[in-house]
Amino acid sequence: MLRIKSRLCCSGRIALLVFWSARALWASGPDGSSVHGTNIFVPASTPAKSIADLSVFVLVITGIIFLVVFTLLVYSLVKFRARGTDGGREPAQVYGSTQIELAWTIVPTLIVVVLFLATARVIHAIQDAPEPAGAVQVTAIGHQYWWEFRYPKLGIVTANELHIPVSDPSHPTPTFLQLLSADTDHSFWVPELGGKTDLIPNHPNRMWMDPQRTGVFVGQCAQYCGTQHAKMLLRVSVDQPADFAAWVRSQQKPPVEDAGASAGRRVFESNACMNCHTVGGTPADGRFGPDLTHLMSRTTIAAGAAENTHKNLRLWIQDPSAIKPGSLMPAMKLTDADLDAIVSYMETLN
Repeated sequence: MLRIKSRLCCSGRIALLVFWSARALWASGPDGSSVHGTNIFVPASTPAKSIADLSVFVLVITGIIFLVVFTLLVYSLVKFRARGTDGGREPAQVYGSTQIELAWTIVPTLIVVVLFLATARVIHAIQDAPEPAGAVQVTAIGHQYWWEFRYPKLGIVTANELHIPVSDPSHPTPTFLQLLSADTDHSFWVPELGGKTDLIPNHPNRMWMDPQRTGVFVGQCAQYCGTQHAKMLLRVSVDQPADFAAWVRSQQKPPVEDAGASAGRRVFESNACMNCHTVGGTPADGRFGPDLTHLMSRTTIAAGAAENTHKNLRLWIQDPSAIKPGSLMPAMKLTDADLDAIVSYMETLN
């Protein structure tokens, strides 16, 4: 009996520790260490907050059910355990108890109904939210294995790094995304900004977010889509309105033509690079790979697999499999002179 009580006490302490740890993470503010990570307990937008609240509600309900069932189970094991004085007799049996049958039918039904209604309310609030006139519109297209972001009203095309403005609750500026797939199933997921939403070929989907604090939020494809699914990362940069406006202006400008990089541009346009990539203001208008018009405005390359540095960019062009095995970008097999020239040209695309 003492051993059972000791185990119950230990289990209770562990449950409390887990609960309060999760609660502390969920309630932590912008200064927490996981603000820009993938912690679902630190929501930064209305959809993510609704999902987090629903998750905690379901966790509390199911936790109460677990504690009740576990308590009754332990009570039954202790109260009705076999004793030497029983003489091997079968315990009294209960048949046809209307009260018990009503209890185990009505109570679970009520619980399921409550959870269903709570979930349906959140789904309706997120999926059927009206799009205000001032919302930012983005078309997100999933490719193997990178993200394409198009701003139809702004005339901007970029890749892997999504820029959106912060949404002031007094003057909301939400971002509505149309989700498309260019090849197979993908799933757009930035845990602190919203739930997972699938990108299915020939089946447009949509989602929205209204981040209420600035910073860079990390996400990735959450649906297995091939060899490099795990490295199909994305970054959402939530900017102040002035910073977002400045970013828009810079993205709308044509790339600066640097006479010193003309040799690299010739190499780029004389190889298969221009068949897959687009560079504004040049004959390159490929659609199979990311738009490179403002490549150097991005902090990463290869869909977040590596930092956008001279060394990594050179290696990526020389041998993509060294950074991202199984990626669909071919190794160009350039000479060292051509490789240096094309990297120098890429570094002028700001």
